[in-house]
Amino acid sequence: MRPVHGVRGARRPLGQVWDTLLGNAPSSRVENVIWSVRLPRTALGLATGAALGLSGALMQALTRNPLADPGILGVSAGAAFAVVLSVGVLGIGSVYGYIWFAFAGALGASVLVHLLGGLGRSGYTPVKLALAGVAVTSLLFSLTSAVALTDPDALNRYRFWSAGSLASQNDEVLLRVLPFLVAGAVLALACAPGLNSLALGDDVAKSLGLRLGLVRVQGVLAVTLLTGGAVAVIGPVVFVGLVVPHIARVLAQYAGIGPDHRWLLPLSAVLAPGLLLAADIAGRLIARPVEIQAGILVAFVGGPFFIAMVRRRRLAEQ
Repeated sequence: MRPVHGVRGARRPLGQVWDTLLGNAPSSRVENVIWSVRLPRTALGLATGAALGLSGALMQALTRNPLADPGILGVSAGAAFAVVLSVGVLGIGSVYGYIWFAFAGALGASVLVHLLGGLGRSGYTPVKLALAGVAVTSLLFSLTSAVALTDPDALNRYRFWSAGSLASQNDEVLLRVLPFLVAGAVLALACAPGLNSLALGDDVAKSLGLRLGLVRVQGVLAVTLLTGGAVAVIGPVVFVGLVVPHIARVLAQYAGIGPDHRWLLPLSAVLAPGLLLAADIAGRLIARPVEIQAGILVAFVGGPFFIAMVRRRRLAEQ
């Protein structure tokens, strides 16, 4: 929404924001925009961005696959399909109602991708997992579109929601989904010591006394809560969980921390909201007064990054 113009002696938008936060709003309209639109939207971006970044770092550590991401490995698509299915078939219209379907869809898609990624003589490989994720994601998005086209209400929700956006949400929605995101974050951070052992290999981790099954179940549950909660609110935003953990590793290397997940996971959770909010702000400025959804702009950044990672991986294997 554009700042208020035409007020004589009015301060610049940044000054108006500070005045409003300090209780000296220049007008009721500015106060309403900031408290009812901008702050809830920013808070939503902080919470869901942290969830996506944390889930991406966790997935990369669990699978030891630098290409892992909730969007690429079908987790986001599974949650999206379940949400549209609950809206179009069951008529569920509230976030607190269809968020359970988002969790179930995220978990089901994750299991399916890992099963497909382990087929064949060569067994499980990172590239096969990524290809299985792309295939399952394409299938689920096709099924999602088919369900949406059969129900006008589901179609209206899906058209805007599928692109991934922080718009049209309020603080009530955030408060409803926040407990699930917090629970997922706690589970993810609790996995950090086990992930450090897992990075050394399964045999070494077992010799160190790590219960691999428990760590993996805890990690999958954390990814389900984080991704399902975020997708239910802002839609299937992809590539946030792919790009941010790699940035976190570079920063950790320069800081002398190394590949310690006790630092990498929190750092990913801190950096990811910056990417999502930057895309959201850019989307409001690039084509004013039309708004470009944040998920579209994130895809413009993440798509080339994913291609570069795949090429680098193939060159390393040759």
